[in-house]
Amino acid sequence: MPLRLLKYAWKKPEEELRFFPSEKPLKQSYDAVIIGGGGHGMACAYYLAKEHGITNVAVLEQGYIGGGNTGRNTTIVRSNYLTSEGVKFYDASLKLFEDLSEDFDLNIFYSTRGHFTLAHTDSAMRTMRWRAEVNKHHGIRSDVVDVETIQKDIPYMNVECNGQHPVMGALYHEPGAVARHDAVAWGYARGAQLRGVEIHQKTQVTGIQTQGGKVVGVQTNRGDIQTNKVISMVAGSTPRITRMLDIPTPIEVFPLQACVTEPVKPFMNTIVVSGSLHVYVSQSSRGELVMGASVDPAELHSTRSTLDFVEGLTDQMMDLFPFTSRLKIMRQWAGMSDITPDFAPIMGKTPVEGFYLDSGWGTWGFKATPISGKTMAHTVAHDQVHELIKPFALDRFENFKLVGEKGAASVGH
Repeated sequence: MPLRLLKYAWKKPEEELRFFPSEKPLKQSYDAVIIGGGGHGMACAYYLAKEHGITNVAVLEQGYIGGGNTGRNTTIVRSNYLTSEGVKFYDASLKLFEDLSEDFDLNIFYSTRGHFTLAHTDSAMRTMRWRAEVNKHHGIRSDVVDVETIQKDIPYMNVECNGQHPVMGALYHEPGAVARHDAVAWGYARGAQLRGVEIHQKTQVTGIQTQGGKVVGVQTNRGDIQTNKVISMVAGSTPRITRMLDIPTPIEVFPLQACVTEPVKPFMNTIVVSGSLHVYVSQSSRGELVMGASVDPAELHSTRSTLDFVEGLTDQMMDLFPFTSRLKIMRQWAGMSDITPDFAPIMGKTPVEGFYLDSGWGTWGFKATPISGKTMAHTVAHDQVHELIKPFALDRFENFKLVGEKGAASVGH
């Protein structure tokens, strides 16, 4: 046995630093309570402590760290959106992603791959040109490419799509990347705890107390907490939380499913998305093909997966990549996708003083993790909405100031 392994046999258990320290009992009061222990909640706690010195914070998670949508997505990071508001927001997030491994001292397996959004129709090509121009206006590397370029970069793809929906071109987004979703959540969680933030798993919020239109406390299955600031970052569970305060939102929740194949020798070094075929795919560092489709057609607050999903997805995959017919599906799962009418998030302050909302992430929540945490932490610390997220205010639906991201967010992650 190598000496470097043998030395661990003689170490006492307490000498090994735990990744997360043991949980503490709930305190009677906190300066801020974050509902949701996924990537967004952990990122908000991390930046509250790191950048604003607010450490008397409790993160309440009804399950376990990163067990919600953070652990159920397909890990794609990109900023090739359709509106100026979306492009600036997601590009800021992508830049934060690039430095996270160093910030955390933890490998998040961030890998720049390049992102192809395929176009199969004339109208899709017009949208790709539109997106490319908006991206370039903000200094983001996105270009419309022809079929020959696609075939050169992805020689294993059948651009004829079995004669059903031939590829006409694509939007190529050079910074497109993938990252390890659980490592992102764990890195933010560990960084927050090392700075004094408390994380309480298996702690369900059952009510939010108000007085005179202001937040004064939170009720949980482990007791009541006094606080004057509550941040809801619970994705598909948002309607349950907002109902506690009678805050109406236009959010609808649909299951969003994904799956992975058995691992194979790495061959796919790009990310491929087709909005027309409702399919996106990349290859993980372990060799699995990570695949997803559009949201399920009926609203449902559920994380069940279905045979119908995997049958439809694999049918489209085999049109694009015929050789995948030989691969076995190893796992499939679902998350709850909270979607707004304009396919942009809801972020910032609400009509209830001291209650902040981060929701409406639909199919694009993971890629927003760093910038969501950073901007919401600023908003909570100063009680002033961060400039980047002002367009995503809840009252935009009353004021008819919609953002309109459907052309860039309805399928791809």
